[in-house]
Amino acid sequence: MSTSQRDPLVLGPLLRFVGEHNASIWVETADAATVSVRADGLTWSAPTFRVEEHHYALVLLDELEPGRTYDYEVLIGDEPVWPLPDSPFPASSIATLDHARPTTLAFGSCRTSVPHDAEHHRSHGVDALRTMALSLAKGESSRPHALALLGDQVYADETNPQMHDFIAARRDIDEPPYTEIKDYAEYAELYRLAWSEPAIRWVLSCVPSAMIFDDHDIRDDWNTSWSWHQEMNATPWWHERLIAGLCSYWVYQHIGNLAPEELAADEIWSLLDGAGPGEVDLTHELRSLVARVDRDPEAYRWSYTRALGRSRLIMLDSRAARVLEPHRRSMLDDVELAWLDEKMTGDLSHLFIGTSLPFLLPPGLHDAEAISESLAGPNRSGPVRRASELVRQTVDLEHWGAFQSGFVEVFDLVMSVARGERGEAPASITFLSGDVHNSYVAEVSDPAAQGSHSRIVQAVCSPIRNPMPRGVRVLMSQMTKSLVRPMRWLAQRTTGVEDPQHPWRVTDGPWFDNNLAYAEVDDDEGGGMTLRWVTGDAVAGGEPVLRTVATIHMEGLAGADRSRPPQEHVGGIPQ
Repeated sequence: MSTSQRDPLVLGPLLRFVGEHNASIWVETADAATVSVRADGLTWSAPTFRVEEHHYALVLLDELEPGRTYDYEVLIGDEPVWPLPDSPFPASSIATLDHARPTTLAFGSCRTSVPHDAEHHRSHGVDALRTMALSLAKGESSRPHALALLGDQVYADETNPQMHDFIAARRDIDEPPYTEIKDYAEYAELYRLAWSEPAIRWVLSCVPSAMIFDDHDIRDDWNTSWSWHQEMNATPWWHERLIAGLCSYWVYQHIGNLAPEELAADEIWSLLDGAGPGEVDLTHELRSLVARVDRDPEAYRWSYTRALGRSRLIMLDSRAARVLEPHRRSMLDDVELAWLDEKMTGDLSHLFIGTSLPFLLPPGLHDAEAISESLAGPNRSGPVRRASELVRQTVDLEHWGAFQSGFVEVFDLVMSVARGERGEAPASITFLSGDVHNSYVAEVSDPAAQGSHSRIVQAVCSPIRNPMPRGVRVLMSQMTKSLVRPMRWLAQRTTGVEDPQHPWRVTDGPWFDNNLAYAEVDDDEGGGMTLRWVTGDAVAGGEPVLRTVATIHMEGLAGADRSRPPQEHVGGIPQ
C-alpha cells in the first residue's frame, strides 16, 4: 500500500496523564508529521519522533482548568483524523482533575488480544475492559477518573494467530524464538492488535491510563531468579527481545505515565527539548539506555506516582528492579527502595500502591513461596537447589512472598505510614495488583493492635481477559483455605522462613471471572472506600453486558464493620 493510501493515524489517540491543568495524548502515525490536539478553541502541537521505523507523538496539553471536561479532536498536519468518521461512540474528552472530588480508580491486569466472537468467548471469556467501554459509551456506567493497567497489556510469549501470520511473513517461525516476539517491529504490531479494537480504542482515548509492565510484556517468569537470568542470557535471541521489549514499553506505555515534571527529567525525552520542528530519531539513544538498564537496573526508574484527588497512586516496578544474586534477593534494588521510602508519606485520604504482583498473597501460597526461596538458596545442597529452582520456575513461585527481605522492608514502610510516623495516616493503604488470574481481597488483621491508624488492604483484579484453567482454580482456592494450616506447619519447620510480623487474612474471594475492578473513594469524614468487581456476560446475537461480581464497602478504621465475617485464616497463621 502506498503512503498516500495509508491511514495517517496508525494507533491511538490514548489519553494518558491528566492533572488539574495538564494532560498528555499519545498517538502512532504512519509517517513523520506534526500532530495537533484541539479543544475548546485551544490548540497544542508536537512533531513526531521516530523509533526504529515507527513514528509517534506525545502531545502535551497545558493551561487547562481544573474540574472541566473538554471534547477534543486530533489532526495530523492539517487533516482531522480523530474522531473517526461515522463513529458510533461519543466524542473523546478530557476530564481534568479536581482535588475536591472523590476518586474512582479502575484497575486490572492480564488481557489477551483475541477476537470478540462466540468462539473466543468460549475459549477466553468476555473481555471485561471492552464490556466496560461499551457500558460507558451507552451512558450506563460512570467514567472512572483513571485506569490502572497492572501488567500484561501484551503477551510477547503467547501470541495469537493474527500475530503468527505477521511473524511468518517476516521470518522462519520454526527457528527460535518461534512464534514469540523477536524484535521491535513485532512488538509494534502486538500493541496495534491490543489497542485497535474500536471500543478499546475509544475508551483509552477518554479514560486516563497509568500502566506498568509484568512478565508477559517481556516473557513469562521474567527475572524470577539468577538461574533464570543466566539461562535466558545464554540464548541467541534473548538480548534483542529484551531490548525491543523495553524500548517499545518506553514508547507505548512509559512516557504517557509521567507527569510533565517527571517527563521533562527523563533522559531520553529530554533529547526532544529544543530539537526544532523536525522529527528526531531516538532509536540509538533508547536502545543504548535499555542495554545499560539490562546491565544495571539502578540506571533507570520505571516506577512513578500519580495524584488522584486527595489520594495518591504509587506505581511500583516489581520486575525490572529486582536483585537476583543468590546471596541477596530482593524485589527492589537499593535505589528503588530509597525512592519508595521517599514517596511513602501520609497526609492523604488514601494511599494506593500499584504493583503487578500481589503484595499479600493468599496465606498458603505466601508460605509456599517463602519455603521455595529458602530451599533454592545457596545454603542448600545442589540437588535440593536444582529441584527447588525447577519447581519455582514451573509453577511461578516468584511473587513478593519469594523475595522475603524486600517484602519485610516494604511492609516496614507501610506500617510507618499507617502509624502516622510520616504525616497523618491515610484511611487506607491499598495494594492494587494482578498477575495471578484470580481476584480477591486480603487485609492485615487487627491493625489497630499493631499501632496502625490505617486499614492495610490488598485488592487483586486479574484477569481482564485470560481465564485460569479450572484445575488450577481448585489449587488456588485451597491455598486460601484448606492448605493454609499445612503450609504454615511446613513454613515453621523450614530454616530461613520467618513468621509474618503483620498477619493478614483473605476476606473476600477468590473469583475467577474475567474482571475489571473499581476502587471508589469516599472522601467524607469516615474515610470509607468501596471495592467493586465487574465482568462481562455474553448475550446471544448482541454485545456483552456488564454484571457486578462483588461489592465490598470498607469503612474507615475507627468505624470498621464488615457485612459478613472474614474467612478463618490470617497470613498463614490460623485463627
